[in-house]
This record gives sequence, structure tokens and C-alpha cells, in this order.
Amino acid sequence: MTGDRSGAFSPLVMLVLVLVGCVALAGLGLIAAYEPELRSGDNGQEHALSRSAIGYGAIARLLETSGTPVVLRRGALSAAADEGLLVLTPSPGTNPTLIGEIEHGGPVLVVLPKWAAVPDRLRRGWVRTDGGLGDEATLKVLPKAWREGLVLQHRAGAGPVRLARPNGQQIGVQPQVEDLRTLAGPGWVPVAVDEAGRGVLVMNEANGVYVLADPDFLDTAAIKSLAGARTAVELLTLIRAKDTPVVFDLTLHGFERSLNPLRLMLEPPLLGATLCLLAALILVGVQASVRFGAARANARTVALGKRALADNTAGLVRLARREHRMAAPYAELTRAEVAHAVGAPKGLEGQELDGLLDRLGAAGGATQRFSILIERARGARTKGDLMEVARDLYRWRLEMTRERR
Repeated sequence: MTGDRSGAFSPLVMLVLVLVGCVALAGLGLIAAYEPELRSGDNGQEHALSRSAIGYGAIARLLETSGTPVVLRRGALSAAADEGLLVLTPSPGTNPTLIGEIEHGGPVLVVLPKWAAVPDRLRRGWVRTDGGLGDEATLKVLPKAWREGLVLQHRAGAGPVRLARPNGQQIGVQPQVEDLRTLAGPGWVPVAVDEAGRGVLVMNEANGVYVLADPDFLDTAAIKSLAGARTAVELLTLIRAKDTPVVFDLTLHGFERSLNPLRLMLEPPLLGATLCLLAALILVGVQASVRFGAARANARTVALGKRALADNTAGLVRLARREHRMAAPYAELTRAEVAHAVGAPKGLEGQELDGLLDRLGAAGGATQRFSILIERARGARTKGDLMEVARDLYRWRLEMTRERR
């Protein structure tokens, strides 16, 4: 039993496979280019993408829903965002040099870490606190020049904390703070203090950087109550200029937007070049899939017979740069062919034959006279002259013999 095996692979199936492969490859490229932005970031750490108790996703959401512009910093900021309040939330072990090298036009707030936390094995994005960090581990996230003489103080136990300005102006009440931490040191000015007058939020006189000693005034655990949420917003309002955004930094936690080659190709100004390249590839694919005629058989390296003789002769003429000398012989060959086609007398030659052809051409409506064409052929001096007179001779022959083009 035999059958036609020429259709083993359906063209439609192959086309679908190619399209699926192209779409899959394009999707893989997009994922590789924008992978940092596609990550949810809810890993339980101390940043604005985390919704854990020590994260700052809740305060970012609260500010945004209350009408305050919020920016999540993954790289360079716009001019408007550069004037906003930049909130840095380093984790324990963050390189202090990274904080010292950050340049920002607006105020900068550094929230010190407080808790040693481990991921919850049962619930993704949750953490379990394993006690508080030591003073050295907490202050080590600040550059060395900032923490000289800086002392971290503790208040044992848990209870409410009433915040106020140093002049006595009330800010708000945080209903529940465990192991309250405050800061004091030379060159640091209190901005917000507790009931005992100890600095919860302090400012460095030298560089204007603000430091929040206890993160439990801003993290998710801090705004679980209405009073705590109001206190957190008021605390940020103290140092944020009016109508400017609050910028939460993500670069310290590995969410920095990288300018990889794929991303550059998919964004202006290189997006136009990428689209042109894609269009060119599509055209190449169409041309490769649809042949313009049958495939040519492989020719011999060294041709034989009349074709080889003609090619060699043409090569010698071209090498000697004597192509224009072919014009006159071509004109004479055309004259002989036309004379035979119109039935001219065999003994007629030269000017007499040229005159006969001119008269026949004028009677038949030919646009050119052969006597002029042959003179042009004899006077050809360049390859351009050769091509022009050859073209006119060809047209004249068609007109005289009534051949189809």
C-alpha cells in the first residue's frame, strides 16, 4: 500500500508552529527586559512593596488613596519627583555607603531598622519577628560620619506614645509601640519627640538628613489603627513640602531598574529602529518562504560549450574596456536581420541598403532612421553610449519587423 508522502508536514501546521515560536520568543524577551518591574516584591522585607508587619506597602497605599502623590523609586527620578520627600528604609546589613552616595534634591528620611525578622514558612510575604536588633546593627546602616556620637536610647515595655514638636505642638498618638527607640547626639536636632522630650525624628544639622529612630511609626504594624495611621501621615507632613510626592526607595532592596540592551531596544529612542528591524525580518521571512520561480540548479564551476566561449569573450572585452566598440557590429547585425525580414534585395549593401531601410521605416511609421542610428553606433565612446544606441536599435528593429516586445 503506497501513498503520497509529499504532504507529511502540513503548511498550515508549520506556519502555526513558527508563529507560536515567534510569540513565545517575544514574550521571553519582554519578561527578561522588564523582570524587575514584573516582580510583586512582597517578600516581607522593609520596603514599600512589602505588606508584612515590618514593610511599608500599607503607608504607601494610604498616602496614595488619600491624595498624596507616591513614587516608587527604581532608578533615576523625574524633576518633579526629585523635589519630593525620599524615604529610605534600609534592611539590617545594608551597605551604608549606598545611603551616603544617594543624591536627591528634596528632603531625605532614613528609617532605621528595628526587628530581626525571618520569613513565615506557612504564609508567603509574612514574617516572624525574632526580637529587636542591637544598637550597633541598627546604627550600622548609617554612614560612619553620620553616626559619630549618635546614641540609640530604649524605653522598655509596650504602650502608647504621644508625639509632639519640641515647642509642644501635638503631632499625634501611636497607640502601641513596643520597645520605643529614640536618638540623641551632637549635631542632631529633634524634630518630633516623645513625652519625655527624646527625639523620635531627628535631623542632621550638617546635611539636612532626617532619621526616624523607630520604624513602628510608619510600617504596616503602625497603621493598623486609625490613630496610628493619622500619626504616620502627620509625621511625614512635617518634612514634606506641600504638593510634592513621597518617594519610597526600592533600589536598596534590589529592585533597581536596569538599562539592559533588551530594555533599551524596546523603549524610545531606539524603539523605531527595533520596529524597522522587525519589519525587515518579516519581509526576509516572507521572501524565504515564497519562492519567485523554481530553484536554480547548481551550475558548473567551469562552463562548457558556446556559453563558456561567450562568457570568456565578454570577459576579455570588459577587461580591455572596449565595450563601446561593440556598438557598430551590433548595428550591422541588426541591419542584416531587418533587411532579411523585410525582403530587401540580396545584392544591396552600404548606403543604398541604409536608404532603403530609411524609406521603409518612414512608410511604416518608424520613429528613427537607421542611417542616423548606425552613425551613432560608429561614434560611441562610452558604455553609456553603447547602451543608448543598442536600446534605440532594438526598438527600431521591433518597429520594422512588427515583433512583439
